[in-house]
Amino acid sequence: MKTIEFNDSWRFWKQGGADGQIITLPHDAMIHEKRCPDGPGGSAHGFFPGGVYVYEKTFDAPAQWEDQTVLFIFDGVYRNAAVAINGQEAGRHAYGYSPFTICADGLLHCGGENTITVTVDNSSLPNSRWYTGSGIYRPVRLAVANKTHIEWQGVQITTLSYEPARIRVNTRTTGGQVSVEIRDGGRRVAAGEGTSVEFEIPDAKLWSDENPYLYTCHVTLTQDGQVVDEAAESFGIRQIEWSPKGLFVNGKETLLRGGCFHHDNGILGAATFAKSEERRVRLLKEAGFNALRSSHNPASQAMLEACDRYGMYLMDETWDMWYSHKSAFDYASDFMDNYQEDIRSMVERDYNHPSVIMYSIGNEVSEPAAEKGVRLAQEMTEYIHELDKSRPVSAGMNLMIISRSAKGNGIYKEEGGRDDGGKQNALGGMSSTMFNLITSMVGTGMNRGANGKKADLVTSPVLDALDIAGYNYASGRYPLEEKAHPDRVILGSETFPQDIYKNWQMVKKYPYLVGDFMWAAWDYLGEAGIGAWAYTADGKAFDKPYPWLLADVGVLDLLGNPNGELYLAQAAWGLLDRPAIAVWPVNHPGVKPAKSVWRGTNALPSWSWRGCEGNKAVVEIYSGAAAVELWLNGKSLGKKKIREGKAVFKTRYTPGTLSAAAYDEGGREIGRSELRSAGEAVHLRAEPEEREVSAGEIVYIPVSLTDADGVVECSSDRRVTVQVEGGELLAFGSANPRTEERYDSGSFTTYYGRALAVVRTGAGGKTILTASDGTETVQAEIGVR
Repeated sequence: MKTIEFNDSWRFWKQGGADGQIITLPHDAMIHEKRCPDGPGGSAHGFFPGGVYVYEKTFDAPAQWEDQTVLFIFDGVYRNAAVAINGQEAGRHAYGYSPFTICADGLLHCGGENTITVTVDNSSLPNSRWYTGSGIYRPVRLAVANKTHIEWQGVQITTLSYEPARIRVNTRTTGGQVSVEIRDGGRRVAAGEGTSVEFEIPDAKLWSDENPYLYTCHVTLTQDGQVVDEAAESFGIRQIEWSPKGLFVNGKETLLRGGCFHHDNGILGAATFAKSEERRVRLLKEAGFNALRSSHNPASQAMLEACDRYGMYLMDETWDMWYSHKSAFDYASDFMDNYQEDIRSMVERDYNHPSVIMYSIGNEVSEPAAEKGVRLAQEMTEYIHELDKSRPVSAGMNLMIISRSAKGNGIYKEEGGRDDGGKQNALGGMSSTMFNLITSMVGTGMNRGANGKKADLVTSPVLDALDIAGYNYASGRYPLEEKAHPDRVILGSETFPQDIYKNWQMVKKYPYLVGDFMWAAWDYLGEAGIGAWAYTADGKAFDKPYPWLLADVGVLDLLGNPNGELYLAQAAWGLLDRPAIAVWPVNHPGVKPAKSVWRGTNALPSWSWRGCEGNKAVVEIYSGAAAVELWLNGKSLGKKKIREGKAVFKTRYTPGTLSAAAYDEGGREIGRSELRSAGEAVHLRAEPEEREVSAGEIVYIPVSLTDADGVVECSSDRRVTVQVEGGELLAFGSANPRTEERYDSGSFTTYYGRALAVVRTGAGGKTILTASDGTETVQAEIGVR
């Protein structure tokens, strides 16, 4: 099938709203809505409203399409999509995250003008526990093929062995004769005929996180000697094996340095641009991750492709709920009618992507507390095995939630929403000390809640139905399983980031524990304030009120900047070649933060806090060494042993240079690093991450407040306005988790000295972003080829 992008020149409007506008997909309608304190989605959705949205595109259909097959391929529409072609209903799709196709055969005016209309109903909120976005938020493609053709996603490549490297190519067609070539770049390395053909690849380069080498499988379909269709699939030669002895990729034991992520792209909302997904994977790989968990829904096509290219293992997940509601209007109402099709569409889409090393059938569901839920888990696991025998099946199971549900004390109410016994409002009035104590107990309680024999008894049926049992917040069970369940393979499917050091020691110690996925790898919209260390009175609550917007959790913030939690993970993973320094924000003198259990530190890699002289400062040094020493402006603040990857020093803020040295067991210095305060003159700076791109591509442009040497000043934030010439401003914002500013307004206040613009370039020549804070103006220029 030949596919083309089908994203330009859609007319969009909200039912009951203003006249339509012309937009380019992908498009998130929710991010352009006005937030309000009483929004029905509440803190889960970041106080954004939903609605019913209409997307319409007019296009010409050539006369020859009359004798061909035409498909519209949607990567993701949130949610309840109804598709009509020339006024006739062509199909519906309920789930907001799974890909689907619409066949246009018999509905087109071939040789004339046509209209496709997509109506999206995301009006009933809350329908998720996080920000979802609304509308056609992932790209759309148009596929055209002869009646005799290779079916959509009809080419499947399976690695049969890696020594020697053998693969099998299965092709589904509607007829004709199949020829297959395996290409390494432009060089043919194997060829054969038939709908199922096996190859041995000479001198094969295997795919892994360390060497993500990709081949191309080119399939040609002929009929009566004429070529009628072609398909090309990128793939890697990669085999997964798992047992209580570990997880093996091409025979090599592999430990998963994992992180969980939600699907939104920060200031862009849910809009899924290939460049955005690529940037996220690249920065996380550079940070030291080798695995991600798509939480809690199938990842985008662009995410899969980025993981393939960068060598990032992926656990692709299906849903956050099954047939019991977690939110009042969530997908549970549609689940039983659609779950098999959801699984099939995900597995068929993922099959040729070597980065996908396991599937997950859900997250923190309570249904397995009953026999019906266990049977469903077994059925879904078996169904995935029928579709794909090459990958294990897992799930993020919260053992405490299942145990409580079995006792009739479930976390979620029957009609949806968390059952907190009416205590939530009381939490808002607590002191910071009491709030911190309770959140600490929550973390400890979840990790220990499944250690008892009764909890083990009720959770074992579903855990044993999985190939690899995913434990959410149940690290207390890790040491017990060798004796209690010697045949079980487990992973930490969701863990607290501050536990990474002790968790990683267990990953290295116990072969059956194959990895750890911390919550979270990257901050996200919605679940407002779940990870915040809050300095405001409204921060002493789990579900924080308006104007809280971001979860404020993640080792990289919403813009992709690192914090102390990343450095702790790098220390645990053994990836630091010199000590890393981070500092608790010092611009809140006398205020004790309300600390979330989903964040172990809010320290930033900065010693530039103008106007904060004399304020108390907590300095954290991260290292895998034996000890570290800290100096402030050349004066030693002492030497301390590293404990679980970190040493903590207390001092008072004085501008200048903060430096640290790491020492081995023998006292020999093995690494040194420093942080500097910004100079007197701090200026606005706009530096694009790429200097030249193709027309129509998007570019990320960090906007910051720095001195002449590029040192960012964290305590002199300014409101900045940006404009774009020769392109389109898609978003501009900061990582501030509590704000009423809008990402689509072109004006935003920096946060700890940083903001970010995302621009789509124009047709050619150059695109210029102009940024101004009212006193100075700077420009960033991007060449467009």
